[in-house]
Amino acid sequence: MQHRNTRQALRRLAGAALACASLYAAAVPAAGYPERPINLIVSYGPGGGTDLVARMMAPYLQKYLGNDARIVVLNRPGAGGAIGFTELARAQPDGYTIGFINTPNLLTIPIERKSSFTWQSYDLLGNLIDDPGAFSVLKDNPMKTLADLSAYAKQNPGKVTVGTTGTGSDDHLAMLKFERASSTQLSHIPYKGAGEVRGALAGGEITIGAINVGEALQYQKGGTPLRFLGQMGKTRSAALPDVPTFKEQGYDFELASLRGLAAPKGLPADVRDKLVQAVRRSVDDPEFQTKAKAMFAPLRYLAPPEYAKELAAGEAEFQQLWQQAPWLDK
Repeated sequence: MQHRNTRQALRRLAGAALACASLYAAAVPAAGYPERPINLIVSYGPGGGTDLVARMMAPYLQKYLGNDARIVVLNRPGAGGAIGFTELARAQPDGYTIGFINTPNLLTIPIERKSSFTWQSYDLLGNLIDDPGAFSVLKDNPMKTLADLSAYAKQNPGKVTVGTTGTGSDDHLAMLKFERASSTQLSHIPYKGAGEVRGALAGGEITIGAINVGEALQYQKGGTPLRFLGQMGKTRSAALPDVPTFKEQGYDFELASLRGLAAPKGLPADVRDKLVQAVRRSVDDPEFQTKAKAMFAPLRYLAPPEYAKELAAGEAEFQQLWQQAPWLDK
C-alpha cells in the first residue's frame, strides 16, 4: 500500500512538473526560431518589382530574425498571383513559410472567381511598398501623352495592346478605367509578372506597358528605353517630377499596388511577433532605405492593424466596382 501511494504521489508530481513546463514554454518567446530555412513566396516571376524587393529585403529579415536565419525566395507565378497566394494560404502556420501579398490582385481574385484565399486568410506582417501605376511606351513610339494614346486608339480600335500582370491587377483595371474614360477600345495582354511585360514591350510585342512607377524606373535605369505617358498617383512622384498624373491629363482616377508580407493564418503569437518586428526593423534600417531608393521602390510601411484597415477598404471598393462593371471578360 505504501509503495502504491508513493507511485501515485510521484505521478502527480510528474504531471504537475509537465504542466508547469508547458505553461513556461507557452510564455517564453520562440528563442530557437527560426531553426531551419524560411521560404518567402513571390507570386510573380523573376525580375518584377516584388521579386526584386523580396531579394533585396531577405538579408535584412535574416539579420533581424537572428539565429542564423536563412530566407529562400521562391517564385510561384501564374493566374494573376493566385497560384502563389493559394500556396501561401495553405502552408503550415509555423513561421517557415511567408510571402508577399499584392493588391489589388489579392482583393480582386476572390471577387471575380472562386478562390482558396481572401486577405483574411493570412496573418499580416506589415506592408512595405505603395507603387502607383503607369503607362509606358518605347521611346521611338510617337505617343507622348495620354491624349496621343486616346487619339490613336480611337483611330485604330482594338489595335493598341496593353501588357499587364494579369486579369484583375491594378494594371488591368487601369486599362479598363482608361477605356471608359476615353471611349476607346484597347486589347488586354496578360503576363505572369512585370518582368515579362517589360520584355514584351522591349521586344515590340505590345504597344503599352502597364507597369508600376518603381518597376518601370528600374527597367529604364537598366537600359530599357521607356517613355512615361502618365502615372496614377494622387500627386506627381518625386522620382518622376516631370511626368503628369492621369488626373492632370483629364482622367480622374488613381491606382497603385500595395506589396506587403504575410504568413498563413494561425501563427504562434511569439513567432508572429518576431516576424512583425523583423519586418519593421528591416524597413527602418537606413541601409535598406538607401537601397530601396536606389531601386525606385516607394516605401510605405503599415503595421498589421493599419494594413488590415487598408485591405478592408480596398476590398469594399473593388466589390462595388465589380457590381458596376465586372472586369473578368474585358
